[in-house]
Amino acid sequence: MEVSEVNMSDLESGMVNIIKVFQKYSGQKCKLRKAELKALINNEMNNFIMKIQENETLDELFADLDQNGDLEIDFKEFITLISMVTSACHELFIPKQP
Repeated sequence: MEVSEVNMSDLESGMVNIIKVFQKYSGQKCKLRKAELKALINNEMNNFIMKIQENETLDELFADLDQNGDLEIDFKEFITLISMVTSACHELFIPKQP
């Protein structure tokens, strides 16, 4: 199925952007290894997540996300990270009422 990005809603455009970012770091195999996940987080999510500098932190996050134990993060596992971070940060974007 071919989808045109013309006339997409804001939500649909956001979903396409998530897919494109995942593909940018995962390449043809559509899975992230630890180094690729670290680069994605440090480059694309650094306003919401502190840069990962310690291997122990990366190891813990990777183990939590890698549901099937194949030592790679597939798109469904990646979406778990996106939803956790989005859920944790959504209140930052709610306008304050006077």
